[in-house]
Amino acid sequence: MKTVVITGGTDGMGRALALTYLRRGDRVIVIGTSARKGRAVLDAAAELDADQRIEFIQADLSLVVENHRVIDRITATYQVVDALVLGARYFRATRSVTSEGFEANFALFYLSRYLLGHGLAPLLDQADAPVILDLAGPGGSLSLIRWDDLQFERGYSPDAVMRQCGKLSDLLGVAFTRRYPHSRIRYVLLHPGLTATGFTGEYDAASAEVVAGMRERGQPVAVALVRILRHLDHPPSTPLAAFMQDNTVEVDGEPFDLEAADRLSRITSNLLR
Repeated sequence: MKTVVITGGTDGMGRALALTYLRRGDRVIVIGTSARKGRAVLDAAAELDADQRIEFIQADLSLVVENHRVIDRITATYQVVDALVLGARYFRATRSVTSEGFEANFALFYLSRYLLGHGLAPLLDQADAPVILDLAGPGGSLSLIRWDDLQFERGYSPDAVMRQCGKLSDLLGVAFTRRYPHSRIRYVLLHPGLTATGFTGEYDAASAEVVAGMRERGQPVAVALVRILRHLDHPPSTPLAAFMQDNTVEVDGEPFDLEAADRLSRITSNLLR
C-alpha cells in the first residue's frame, strides 16, 4: 500500500488522482482549503469503502505556518510517503498579501512547494520509489523571473505571476536535487496540458471570460490523469525530469541554470528566516 500526499486534492485533477489511488487500495492524504470540498472527497471515499485510507487536512498553504503544521501532522502520523503531488494554486486577478506579508501566489505556488518538498523529504526517502510531482509549466526563459521584484509589488499581472511561479518551480527542482545528491527521490516537473479542471481563483470579468474559454478547450481530467500517473507509477531514472504533456523537456539548459537555482535558494532561505 502506497501513501500519497496531494495538495489541491479536493478539486479537479487532484481529486481525480486521490480517488484513483483509493480505488487501487492505497492511502491518501488530501490537503485543501475548503471544508466543504474536503467533506465531499471524504464522502466519495466512503462510497468506495476507503474512508479508513483517506485523511483530509484543511489548511491554507499560502501561509508558512500552515505548511509547517501540515508537515508536523504528516510526520507524526505516517512513517513513509511514497509520492508528493504539488498541485495547489489559486488565480488572483488582483494582488493579495497574506497575513505573513507574502504575495499570495508566490506563497502558495512557490513557497509551499519548497516547504513541503523539503519538509517531507525524510519520509519520502523511506519509500521504495519516492517521487515528487510538481504540476507546473517546465521550461521557458529565465527572463520570466523578476529577480528585483519576485512578489510583484510593482506592476502586478496575474498571468505574469503564474508564469513566474512555473519558472520558480523549475529552479526549485534543480535546487532540490542538488541539496539531496544521494537521495532516491525523483523530482518530476509536469505540465499535463490544458485541462478542464477546477480553475479555482478570484477573477475579474476579463479573466473570467478567458477561463470560460479554457474550460471549453481543455482536455478532460481523465486525459491529464493518464499523463500524471505515468510518472507517478514509473518514476524516471534521473533525479530531475521535466515534461510538457508527452514531450520531454531537457533539464540541463538555460531554463534550469544551476546558478539561478542557487540564487533562488538563498533568497528563499532569507525570506523564511
